[in-house]
Amino acid sequence: MKLHECIKNEDFDAEQGALTLSKIRLPSHWNMVRLDRLFDVQQGKSLSPKSKQGVSPCPFLRTSNVFWGNVDLSNIDYMDFTKEEIEKLALKWGDLLVCEGGEIGRTAIWNKNEGEFCLQNHIHRLRAREKNINPEFYMFWMQAAFLLFDFYAGQANKTTIPNLSGARLKAFLIPVLPFSEQTAIANILKAVQDAKEVRQREITLERERKAALMEFLFTHGTQGGQRKQTEIGEIPQSWVLEKLGDIATIHSGGTPDRTKSEYWNGDIPWVKTGEINYCTIVQTEEKITRKGLENSSARLIKANTLLMAMYGQGVTRGRVAILGIDAAINQACAAIHESKAVSTKFLYYFLEYNYRKIRSLGHGANQTNLNAALIKSILVSLTSLSVQEEISRILNACDKNIAILERETELLNELFRAVLGQLVTGQLSTVPLIEESKEASP
Repeated sequence: MKLHECIKNEDFDAEQGALTLSKIRLPSHWNMVRLDRLFDVQQGKSLSPKSKQGVSPCPFLRTSNVFWGNVDLSNIDYMDFTKEEIEKLALKWGDLLVCEGGEIGRTAIWNKNEGEFCLQNHIHRLRAREKNINPEFYMFWMQAAFLLFDFYAGQANKTTIPNLSGARLKAFLIPVLPFSEQTAIANILKAVQDAKEVRQREITLERERKAALMEFLFTHGTQGGQRKQTEIGEIPQSWVLEKLGDIATIHSGGTPDRTKSEYWNGDIPWVKTGEINYCTIVQTEEKITRKGLENSSARLIKANTLLMAMYGQGVTRGRVAILGIDAAINQACAAIHESKAVSTKFLYYFLEYNYRKIRSLGHGANQTNLNAALIKSILVSLTSLSVQEEISRILNACDKNIAILERETELLNELFRAVLGQLVTGQLSTVPLIEESKEASP
């Protein structure tokens, strides 16, 4: 076999279209071959105004549908494909999808039973030439090659519009290893991903449960019973409405002069609106000095104070958080110091529940902002302190469950990243697992 067709454990210059394995040595029984030796590579159809007329519409995938290890069909487009084009471009189970543009090299596997789908030209379809090729292994290989090792650096055209041509993709060097090892590696990585997806579904369900609980608790109370109609909707009969400004003092912060270095990088945490995101703030991106605090409108705010973002990019405006530390805040943040008759946590959840209504209060020429006067006008439904605390405990239990699931998801992400590179390069061997499986077979 020629050197450029089968290469074993050497280093090559990426600019010459080969693979860089500078710090990785593959197992001796793994070989390297051109990608087109194992896969048939086919690019999709170009989109044109004529093809969008809807004479024979067929759903097709774009790069926006293809993510690392996942195909998202929530937003599908259609264009005309002839019978011959469908025969040539229709997807089959196990096809790999590689992005030609966008995030170059992003790879997923087609494992859907969603009817007939074709491709736009910005996606390459890789179809295994032989049965002893496990597409899932090579999907993970591409992920490690692009995201961890940068194996194919320099092989995409970046002189004009970044893209990965079919010719360059076909020349990629990929490993050849026993099918049993391909499958064992893919199964391990898939198991980690499946576990992460389970956690993500559980997070979604727990958030939906929390939303349903907030809806019930703030309209029915903890015991149910009679309700009454108010300016903010239905609330329990025994609850009362108060303006936030009547039960709390509200003020904004300030920003020390950024041209004065002596005001910055001190030991006083300084909160920005982007950090106010339904959480307890225990650390900040930036800190100011005592001199910066004294020479600005910023002031030191005690822990357990409720904060609200008055303006900011995207969905920031109207979000709340609780300070877990003593800190200063900038002028786009509002500190809410409630009276003793109101639980900070209860008010936090009430404002979270009314997020959309609060955002609708904003105004401004260029950006819909909140201000202290608008925040003071927010109507709050109140009950006894004991009921407030009971509601807070119920909703806080949901938050704790979500935090646990999110941490488990983070750990699974870390595990996946840690074993991905080791497995697809053979640094972490699956041979013992394969042998153990053979011995266990009848």
